[in-house]
Amino acid sequence: MAILLALLLDASLGEPPARLHPVVWMGHFLSWGSRRIPATPRVAFRRGAGLWLLGLLACLAVGILLEWLLSPLGLWGIPLKAFLLWPLFSARLLQEEVGAVETSLLRSLEEGRERLARIVSRDVSELSEAQVRESALESLSENLTDSVIAPLFWFLLLGLPGAIAYRFANTADAMWGYRDHREWFGKLAARADDVLNWIPARLTGLLLCPWQLWERLSEEARRTPSPNGGWTMGALALRLGIRLEKPGVYVLNPEGRLPGPREVAQGLLTVRRVIWISGAVLAVFEWCLHRA
Repeated sequence: MAILLALLLDASLGEPPARLHPVVWMGHFLSWGSRRIPATPRVAFRRGAGLWLLGLLACLAVGILLEWLLSPLGLWGIPLKAFLLWPLFSARLLQEEVGAVETSLLRSLEEGRERLARIVSRDVSELSEAQVRESALESLSENLTDSVIAPLFWFLLLGLPGAIAYRFANTADAMWGYRDHREWFGKLAARADDVLNWIPARLTGLLLCPWQLWERLSEEARRTPSPNGGWTMGALALRLGIRLEKPGVYVLNPEGRLPGPREVAQGLLTVRRVIWISGAVLAVFEWCLHRA
């Protein structure tokens, strides 16, 4: 029941204060670690991999310690476990940020671009209204995996150590996993994130996509260079009947219509439903595992 309680905490309270947020602490460590990136690829890879492993082991140790401290409490430990799980996913924040892009876009294109820049890494300066909405919906679908389904999935399998370790790995990929001067430094972080998201991304895609379109979903997923992102972006594109494009990289559901305000609202509603349905399903599995 810790999963449902944590979802209720997130829905009612949002994110904890930054000074108390474990993901912010992870970000501080990752930022410190990447201050000086060696120019030589081999040295950069070794340093990045070493720092990544150090951070991962520290997160696992903290998670194992917390589980050990809570285990004697039995059922009384569930609310505490939910409280500790709460900052390790971001369901409400994800929806608020995408909704804020649409609200800003309705005021002006420039405001929409500026707000979008908070949640995507691409250059937004030349995007049209439709492209701003496409980017926002792509972020919504991808982060449904990264920020919600995957941490809950790993919590179900491995408890707090799994959720904390996953959140560290995903944050490391978000900060280091780019094809620029950080490419070799963040190589292990990027590959590990791909592995950890492999199952959650496909589960999320199947939840988002109507079952009649599952066969098409696998085709859409192969259009993107990412081994995981295409599953969720393609699923949302098929669900809403829209086209999602990253110019020069991929086009998903190319025969779909361009997204407007209505499609953004539908996308947010769909994601909200998937969050609560998946939370309920995972909670049932959690209860069954606890009983076993």
